[in-house]
Amino acid sequence: MSAKLLSVSELHKRYAVPVLEGVNFDVAPGQVHALVGANGAGKTTLCRIICGLTPHDAGNMQIEGIAYHPESVVDAEGHGVRIVMQEPHLIDTLSIGENLFFSELPKRRGVIDFDRLYDQSRRALESIGLQGLDPKQNVGSLGIGQRQLIEIARVLIHPCRILILDEPTAALTDPQIDLLFKKIEELKAQGTGIIYVSHRISEFKRIADDITVLKNGQSVSTSRVADLNADEIVRLMAGDLEQGQQQAILSDISSAIRVRNLSDSLLNNVNLDIHYGEILGLAGLIGSGRTELLRAIFGADRIDDGHLMLEDCDDQLIFESPQEGIRHGIGLIPEDRSRQGLLQDRSITSNMSLASMQNFRQALGWIDKEMEQTSVEAYRQKLEINCTGISQSVSELSGGNQQKVIISRWLMKDCKVLLFDEPTRGIDIQTREAIYRLLYDLAAQGKAIVIVSSEIQELTTICDRIAVLSNGQLTADFQRDEWSAEKIMAASFSAYTDDAAA
Repeated sequence: MSAKLLSVSELHKRYAVPVLEGVNFDVAPGQVHALVGANGAGKTTLCRIICGLTPHDAGNMQIEGIAYHPESVVDAEGHGVRIVMQEPHLIDTLSIGENLFFSELPKRRGVIDFDRLYDQSRRALESIGLQGLDPKQNVGSLGIGQRQLIEIARVLIHPCRILILDEPTAALTDPQIDLLFKKIEELKAQGTGIIYVSHRISEFKRIADDITVLKNGQSVSTSRVADLNADEIVRLMAGDLEQGQQQAILSDISSAIRVRNLSDSLLNNVNLDIHYGEILGLAGLIGSGRTELLRAIFGADRIDDGHLMLEDCDDQLIFESPQEGIRHGIGLIPEDRSRQGLLQDRSITSNMSLASMQNFRQALGWIDKEMEQTSVEAYRQKLEINCTGISQSVSELSGGNQQKVIISRWLMKDCKVLLFDEPTRGIDIQTREAIYRLLYDLAAQGKAIVIVSSEIQELTTICDRIAVLSNGQLTADFQRDEWSAEKIMAASFSAYTDDAAA
């Protein structure tokens, strides 16, 4: 066997502008090769080329010394190359089992053998820590974290020579990450070469052997992971970054929203105060109710019991739709920006001005396009959205720039309350720092900011207060001088532990 399982040499790709310009790196059998770089550096495009989703313009690839030029995903899979993409590509209307074995559904006398399908699916789910899920359940009913695990399980069902993992842990909890890393070690022992894309330095320091840094479409460095520390990796990616400063807690904050006795199929009697001028973090495990709480406040999900009270008014409200939430000055930046936050086939302009069209209407109802474009361009510059122009489709933007488009939508709407669900998921370090600074500025302007994050360190860095959800219950509400990582983690598990004990 060749010492090089995969060899990439002088790879080029251009869209409206160059995306890859002479990328070089190798992957050895039984090796994890980390691929890092800022959003827009070319990581995802490179992965798409290797797995047959996107053709390259110039350069060469080889697998074990033999020329490799996949013409499709099926072609790549025929060479043993598979990918787990950052955004799950599952069919919502099909069951978990049907998604897992879509390309090879077990049949008996020409008819799908569902008993065998669901038996196989249960074993696949158990291998990835999802033994509690019913393989008959529709994928569309799952949260983004569970969908990501289904995507991983779907790929790991098949043997592969080269496995590409593009931000696989962005929506996973620590125990689920541990299980994935155990799988990676098993694959390494079998000789599989793994390309691991992540913005979490701690992860590839933990599991990767080599690391290639991409910057502006070029491979600027390839090293042994053990030879670089975190600061050196960051400098290679984006230069020295100024660390965000913690927003000072305002001494006089007023109530923006009071959540009272909120309950639905998951949430259980949640009471929580949200204040203007404060960054409130929501911690908890996947499935704890964090996303559901934000969606209930926004009006995206129907609640069974409880109500909201706005500011100092004692009127009890329940928003029946997102339109009602928006009318009351609430904006939601969703966890799954690709499926729930953006019109992928529309322009930056259309996506950004979506909630503010009434601001650009003339007397006869026509849209003042010049006024709209001027406003969009102003926010593009303010948030430093990297694009060829505001007419560019958002589907062509990096994840970080897509996130900025959604944030700009609600800034243009001038929402008083902003709900951020995993705002830095899959975002590079430089863009993450820019979003942190934006959050500080918004809180300083008196906006009410609520942030869901699976990273405790992120919450303890930027928040003034952290509330913890566990199994649909609010189990803790910490002020800055009260919390610790251990206390937050204990509160996150507390309701599940109580259930187990009962």
